[in-house]
Amino acid sequence: MADDLFPAADKASESYSASSIEVLEGLEPVRKRPGMYIGGTDERALHHLVAEILDNSMDEAVAGHASRIEVELLADFSVVIRDNGRGIPIDPHPKFPGKSALEVILCTLHAGGKFSGDVYQTSGGLHGVGASVVNALSDSMVVQVARNRELYEQCFSRGLPLGPVEKVGAAPNRRGTTVTFHADEQIFGHHRFKPARLLRMVKSKAYLFSGVEIRWKSEIDDGETPLEATFHFPGGLADYLGEVLGNASTYADRPFAGSVDFKEKFNTPGKVDWAINWTPSRDGFIQSYCNTVPTPEGGTHEAGFWSAILRGIRAYGERVSNKKAAQITRDDLLAGGCALVSCFIREPEFVGQTKDRLATTEAQRLVEGAVRDHFDNWLAADTKSAGAILDFLVLRAEERLRRRQEKETARKSATKKLRLPGKLVDCSATNREGTELFIVEGDSAGGSAKMARERTTQALLPLRGKILNVLGAASSKLGSNQEIADLCQALGVGMGSRFNVDDLRYDKIIIMTDADVDGAHIASLLMTFFFTQMRPLIDKGHLYLACPPLYRLTQGPHRIYVADDAEKESWLAKGLGGKGKIDVQRFKGLGEMDAKDLKDTTMNPRTRKLIRVSIDEEEGGETGDLVERLMGKKPELRFQFIQENAQFADAEELDV
Repeated sequence: MADDLFPAADKASESYSASSIEVLEGLEPVRKRPGMYIGGTDERALHHLVAEILDNSMDEAVAGHASRIEVELLADFSVVIRDNGRGIPIDPHPKFPGKSALEVILCTLHAGGKFSGDVYQTSGGLHGVGASVVNALSDSMVVQVARNRELYEQCFSRGLPLGPVEKVGAAPNRRGTTVTFHADEQIFGHHRFKPARLLRMVKSKAYLFSGVEIRWKSEIDDGETPLEATFHFPGGLADYLGEVLGNASTYADRPFAGSVDFKEKFNTPGKVDWAINWTPSRDGFIQSYCNTVPTPEGGTHEAGFWSAILRGIRAYGERVSNKKAAQITRDDLLAGGCALVSCFIREPEFVGQTKDRLATTEAQRLVEGAVRDHFDNWLAADTKSAGAILDFLVLRAEERLRRRQEKETARKSATKKLRLPGKLVDCSATNREGTELFIVEGDSAGGSAKMARERTTQALLPLRGKILNVLGAASSKLGSNQEIADLCQALGVGMGSRFNVDDLRYDKIIIMTDADVDGAHIASLLMTFFFTQMRPLIDKGHLYLACPPLYRLTQGPHRIYVADDAEKESWLAKGLGGKGKIDVQRFKGLGEMDAKDLKDTTMNPRTRKLIRVSIDEEEGGETGDLVERLMGKKPELRFQFIQENAQFADAEELDV
């Protein structure tokens, strides 16, 4: 009876035999499961193919055998990477008679010259799968090797050799390896290489090793990326950080940057390079690398770096008798701290083939020991920068502790206790009278504003990007939007029918945005929000616009701030009363203003100018109609308004 109950099961058992066991040979596993080797088949994985081949050339450069690398994107989206290194060996491999070392490397997983450590003391490729994986996932790969004044070539397709390695000519003035490959559309579908993304990769590699020159060329014009470029950065990471920060204000005139050879300090191969500075102009970040391979998820080298910086700044605070320095944590360092860390170590351990995180335990000790002494010396030598950084970090620590305390025991408002949003930097006053909330666009402006504010009465709420247009969004979006939720929590009030002006936690709500088109747009979105959701707040005179200057004019000891181009030209014509040329600085954003400038011009009640937002009672209906036309869901109404008013626009004043 049992036989009758399970006939299908018996049939399946009979069909499941030794012949059912599939054995994937050579590079078949890569094509069967590409996600195991490059993390997927999306655009990121596609570009990882270039990184694998480029890393091999970078290993030659770091080892001192190559000084130049060329990366070229062809019209058919093939990629060419060539270096002037030693060239992949083409002689027969002792373990595989009849096959060249080149073929073994490109057609066999876990084959390479980096396992023993004798050929490369530090390298980015260690698993021996990089080049072979690229070969497996390319419908065409051609490798040329110039060695011993001869040029050799071998062609592959989808991981299989199309023939043996062949001598194709003489190469009296050439050496190195050239790899040309075309990603297989069977694997990556419609995804194509992006010139801009490849250029960023190429440029970052040049920053990471100052001894290499990388040349870029592209036959694909995306309208933004240069078709040809050459990168060589003798200053290494310091140059990189300078470009990333641009003209942003920083707490140190020069970044804390350096390089330490582990052999000199710890008698072990490898080194670490770093650069860091702090700025109020943007959120902090850290980009780390190991053997020129990006480690976006960090790892032990990052942990060692931050440990050195944290111990150093605490020790400096103790030396200058600043007891609050002991409160600083790693999270405080990350606020406004912009850092680049690149280490070179022997036989690193990564998490996964894509090497997103470094796991080598020894790296933490090496990096921390190398950086710590240099940071102590740098702080002692530049006391001005050290003091500014310490004050900033202490301020961040105090804000963090205050936020934590607010979560535990929320500050009392006039009518209730609130759970305040984490971005809010609150004032210390317990009563509403005389208090002000500055709504600023982003953390960059918030950084300067925190230093400039009067902490007793002035609070800050940074917003990320542009707030939701409440007239163009569904009610469900309005209720779930985090920025709007944070704003309501900070104000202590609800929206629409739930709004009660008596619950308002601040006397003045001040919109403080950049003096440019984007700033005006953000201000208009906020005013639309308050007009539609909290109209009594405007009617009772609580809403204001800050008036930050657009220019600072300096002539000798004389300095003034002006709001627009017309006022600037007037002062340039008549002078400021001093001698010499008038220096003109245009503030691209509030984040570029130092705390003193921002305080004197925009935040100090004794010297600033505010515009109170009001609605004429007689024109209240017209105001509502205009807001609906300009900010509502119907683009045809906006177009109609532009047509009706275009004649009144001054073409020279347009910012498009």
